[in-house]
Amino acid sequence: MNKKDYPSAIRKLRAKLNISQQELADMLGVSFPSVNRWENGHYEPTIIAKVKLEELLNQNNIELCEVSTNENT
Repeated sequence: MNKKDYPSAIRKLRAKLNISQQELADMLGVSFPSVNRWENGHYEPTIIAKVKLEELLNQNNIELCEVSTNENT
């Protein structure tokens, strides 16, 4: 199964824009804990947040890669 690598993309985006997790949360209209959980890989963004996040990534030429996961382990 393939899954998008949101944690890595979020770190790259924040580094490129030189913004905090709180600032990214404000840009996306979500809470700081949400961004923190996404960046640490605990949760994935909601569908609405994914759309906004992917727009920001595209605007900043950051590719959202897929990672292969093996659910049988």
